[in-house]
Amino acid sequence: MSVVYLVRHGQGGTRENYDSLSDLGREQARRLGEYFESQKIGFDAIYSGALQRQRATADAALPGADVIVDPGWNEFDLAQVYAEMAPHLAAEDDDFCREYEQMQAALALSRGAHEAPVHRRWNDCDRKIVWAWVESRFDYSGESWPVFVARVHAALARLNAAGHEGNVIVFTSATPIGVCAAAALDLQDGRAMSLAAVLLNGSFTTLRIRQTEIRLFSLNNAPHLDDESLRTFR
Repeated sequence: MSVVYLVRHGQGGTRENYDSLSDLGREQARRLGEYFESQKIGFDAIYSGALQRQRATADAALPGADVIVDPGWNEFDLAQVYAEMAPHLAAEDDDFCREYEQMQAALALSRGAHEAPVHRRWNDCDRKIVWAWVESRFDYSGESWPVFVARVHAALARLNAAGHEGNVIVFTSATPIGVCAAAALDLQDGRAMSLAAVLLNGSFTTLRIRQTEIRLFSLNNAPHLDDESLRTFR
């Protein structure tokens, strides 16, 4: 039986440069590595998605480790979803149109400041655009929700097929973790996104795998984030 630790990356950068880690994100990752060391939790294999924020979290948590990079653990492309779907959603939803314009104004006012609220909160605009993508409401040239889910399932299957006997860790993002947790609970619809929404930056979720059986053992663990200032969702 393998125990798989699925780690959500540390806090990312601003909305304009989200695929990076903030200083707080690096601290979250560093504390995660210290926690594993204090608990004498080691790993037979270390995986990461190919995104910068995922790989940087792995480097900060387990410096010098030999990391297997698998793009199957990448997050979906929210920026592309916004670029292609926001005009359609704005045309049919006046509230979204207003919220989107307010977000764009807040982005301009923030001038790239990391701690500006617009960069650190999920808002109604974000939730609406993500659900439009999950529900395939508009034509979209990028990766659809069903294709994304299949990609994550394939990444988990590859990890399982590798036959690791001990602990395995994967540095990934919120939605792939939500998809894996949903699969373990036999939830086949968009509720994976609801699971993803509760995950803290730098938290870890554990699965236990025996042959083809996957069980969810814990979700959103963050014992290393022992101060409120360390606990973030974006």
